Amino acid sequence: MKHTDTYSLFILIVILFFNYSCEKEKEISSVHPTNWKHRTVNHPLSDSLEKGKTYLSVYSEIYSETEHRVHSLTATVSLRNINTNDTVYIDKAIYYNTHGEAIRTYFNETIFIAPMETVEIVIDEHDKTGGTGANFLFNWSIKPQSNAPYFESVMISTSGQQGISFTTQGKTIN
Repeated sequence: MKHTDTYSLFILIVILFFNYSCEKEKEISSVHPTNWKHRTVNHPLSDSLEKGKTYLSVYSEIYSETEHRVHSLTATVSLRNINTNDTVYIDKAIYYNTHGEAIRTYFNETIFIAPMETVEIVIDEHDKTGGTGANFLFNWSIKPQSNAPYFESVMISTSGQQGISFTTQGKTIN
């Protein structure tokens, strides 16, 4: 192989590598932050469980200065079992964008959350698919006389010496 052929091949490889690395999207960790299969309930649940649904607003972006400028945020979505003795069961967690379109379902099989345990979903700052009006719907089941699960989201971002953070709490709906 001639020197010019080797040089041309090297340049081609560098260009292909650079092109691939620039076009490759960042992996979104919020898609698989927890091993949901490890939490899957593998036995039938009692028919006596009470069922419920909770809405939680989550902001992956928030307006800054005008409606034409947005600031990206990282959101930590906490699914909390506030019972000291009883397990809670979450049947489904669906993430919706500002337009009410389902973006992703985190799990479709019932998972458990042990007493006083917290499970989290993190929406990365660079994951802008939710927009300014993103939200979750959670379907859950509990033993009668138990506390419903508590859902909360903490949004945060920093830029230089400036920072913003706030929380939202879930609302039980019909």
